[in-house]
Amino acid sequence: MELYDLLNLLNIKYDEIEHKAVYTMEEVLQENITDRIEGIECKNLFVKNKKRYYLIFMEGSKRANLKELAAFVGESKLSFASTSDLMRILGLEAGSVTPLGIINDTAKLVTVLLDKDLEGKKVLVHPNVNTKTISMKYSDLIAVIEYTKHQYRIF
Repeated sequence: MELYDLLNLLNIKYDEIEHKAVYTMEEVLQENITDRIEGIECKNLFVKNKKRYYLIFMEGSKRANLKELAAFVGESKLSFASTSDLMRILGLEAGSVTPLGIINDTAKLVTVLLDKDLEGKKVLVHPNVNTKTISMKYSDLIAVIEYTKHQYRIF
């Protein structure tokens, strides 16, 4: 299913802007994205252990502690997944990682890990490309995750 069709199906209201391609949090700040659209800029990390994949979604200003997150999900270690895994599983290119990419994960290989500090807020996510940003409610993001029947955990 196309992402925008899913958002409409779930009656999710969102705002969207277009911008130059951004690959890092520094580039997001340089493009003044948060001045142009309401919401918290978020960091997205695609990680794995030997058999499982995780998409970490957290406030952009935070640092991800992979050791603590590994313990949280009951893994001995987490490391960054390859760009080929990212494309094969989520259909995304590096720099476009977003929890909305789970619509492409029909095998349900990815568990989404969500930052609890984002609850009740509007979050900024890429709509599967890094030349646009969508502002949506955190609860609507969870609705997308639940609709796709992906596992998620809040940390």
